[in-house]
Amino acid sequence: MTLNEALAKIKPGGEAARAAAQKRWDSIAKPIGSLGLMEEAVCRIAAVQETASPDISKRAVVVMCADNGVVAEGVTQTGQEVTAIVTENMSSGNTSVCCMSRAAGAEVVPVDIGVAKPVTGERILQRCVRRGTANMTQGPAMTREEAVKAIETGIEVVGELAARGVNLLATGEMGIGNTTTSSAITSVLLNKPAAEVTGRGAGLTSEGLARKIAAIERAIALNKPDASDAIDVLHKVGGLDIAGLAGVFIGGAVYRIPVLADGFISCVSALVAERICPTVADYVIASHASKEPAGRMLTEALGARPFLYADMCLGEGTGAVAVIPLLDMALAVYNGMSSFEDINIEAYERLS
Repeated sequence: MTLNEALAKIKPGGEAARAAAQKRWDSIAKPIGSLGLMEEAVCRIAAVQETASPDISKRAVVVMCADNGVVAEGVTQTGQEVTAIVTENMSSGNTSVCCMSRAAGAEVVPVDIGVAKPVTGERILQRCVRRGTANMTQGPAMTREEAVKAIETGIEVVGELAARGVNLLATGEMGIGNTTTSSAITSVLLNKPAAEVTGRGAGLTSEGLARKIAAIERAIALNKPDASDAIDVLHKVGGLDIAGLAGVFIGGAVYRIPVLADGFISCVSALVAERICPTVADYVIASHASKEPAGRMLTEALGARPFLYADMCLGEGTGAVAVIPLLDMALAVYNGMSSFEDINIEAYERLS
């Protein structure tokens, strides 16, 4: 499916199902709205799935893995080789998100969309668009065609998971240097100075942070990305993992599957997707407020309110997976709790 074909299939969430879910919440024998964002999330999922009986029993974490040429500028604590190592460890189930996903009952789906060296592993989806991006301080990170192909790859992965019955997606990524590309995209799309949206990533000294900010400023000055064209921004100062995740968010809207956004990098990807197609925002659920400086800026730009404020910045999809048990508990109340009518007491009223 091409990107244009996918965009033509997207429609807003079902308001009738959302209203029915809200009516069910309001009938449950507890103070109205007292479960806060848990109630809101169930209503959003109902709208996405177009049913007042939402189901998230089959869930998967799509982890886009790719390398970034900008690491040549000394913007990271570790080298590119770590991307390949962690990607292969995801296949064997030996990373943080794998451990957390086992507890949350979610399948981890690592995707090699652009790791610098070939990786092996039975669970890795081999979808490499190119072996890492170019150094964005020297020119565009990738071609526009490669960016579009990476987006289409994300859409394709969602289609395959939808065919297997997956009804809840979470997003994750692995790619040394990707907080640099994410900060660059954020700087352009939110019209903020690089210094304001750039953090220490996986751990940088003050000197390293200064190099990172300078690299972003050079990349933006050289490539002149057009903030009104998200794909232009993506191909000039972005990464293949971000492009692939943007495709996952778009794919969620195409196949009517709610998508839990992880932290900073996933939210950048969601913003790219939303700038390509604003309706995609109906399908996004923010999981946590990243510790990165721009984390909350991005959730605000998406009109999303995160569940967790836990100073997390690990990536891989860990924040998104951490929220899945909350959704399970919300649905346990939604499906199992008695109504005011059932227990013969006067219902609460929704006050303005």
